[in-house]
Amino acid sequence: MGDRSALAERSTTEGVATVDRARLDSTLAPDANLATGPLPEGATGIAAKHKGDVGIASDPAVIFADDFESYASAAGLSGKWDDVYQAAQTSLATLAANVYRGKKSLEFTVPKQSQELSNTVAKRLGKELDVLFLRYYSKFDAGFDVLGSSHNGSVISAHYYVNGQATPGVPANGTNKFLAAFESWRGEATTPNPGQMNVYLYHPEQRSQWGDHFFPTGIVLPNSSLPFDFGPSFVKRADVVPKLGQWYAYELMVRANTPGKRDGRIACWLDGKLIADFPNLRLRDVATLKIDRFDLSLHVGSNTVAVAKKWYDNVVAATSYIGPLSE
Repeated sequence: MGDRSALAERSTTEGVATVDRARLDSTLAPDANLATGPLPEGATGIAAKHKGDVGIASDPAVIFADDFESYASAAGLSGKWDDVYQAAQTSLATLAANVYRGKKSLEFTVPKQSQELSNTVAKRLGKELDVLFLRYYSKFDAGFDVLGSSHNGSVISAHYYVNGQATPGVPANGTNKFLAAFESWRGEATTPNPGQMNVYLYHPEQRSQWGDHFFPTGIVLPNSSLPFDFGPSFVKRADVVPKLGQWYAYELMVRANTPGKRDGRIACWLDGKLIADFPNLRLRDVATLKIDRFDLSLHVGSNTVAVAKKWYDNVVAATSYIGPLSE
């Protein structure tokens, strides 16, 4: 596994979302167990109470839900999402194989090209949070073939956007921002597509100006030979490469630390199984730095081999564990 010292980033603008603040205020305080305690798995979360996700948007812990069924076309996405980028490459899929549930899903396309392109839908939180869970279903195209720079999953961030612009290459310093992306990284041609699942992170202890990669095994890029201190409770887990052409339930949790303590935590689930857990994190030094945005994306730095496609469905954001959709 080779180290990487730089990664191209998307440049986007931001909008303001409206949420039910009264309902959200009752669920803002992060569970102390999320810092060091065992994390839930399987069908034990919010989705278990809402068969087929029916009515899940009204759950007190849920702040956003979208199954993409309500749109007549992709032009309607701006009714729920604050930013939609690369509209020409963003559509609603209706082919049954490319829809997880219902009749529609979100489809991103990156044509064969040597230039960078980033498809994104983004939601800005009206009430900033210390903890956020983001669950969604997603599938890579069976012919997906990308090497190098790619953001192809979800992002949870805090103040990463300044005056409507992303801030790639500006290191996190504890007071300005943090960002965590749950995605696949393929840095070498010998690694199967779409690459190993990891968390791409801007944090105050980042090793690269362009952010770090945390892998389930505990390896951190760049400088993979240098151990990172995940604390005594860290459990090494095997690297995971999702299969192309297959739907999975992905879930990302980001819990910001208490300023002055290393009790931040980032965790990732695949089909309800905990596949990566990074405790003992310092993401911020001031309590005012809170999560204000989440994204879904398909970004490719260069894509000259084949057209790249990815689909998303059944998105839920909440302040507690969601889990896979209950059938």
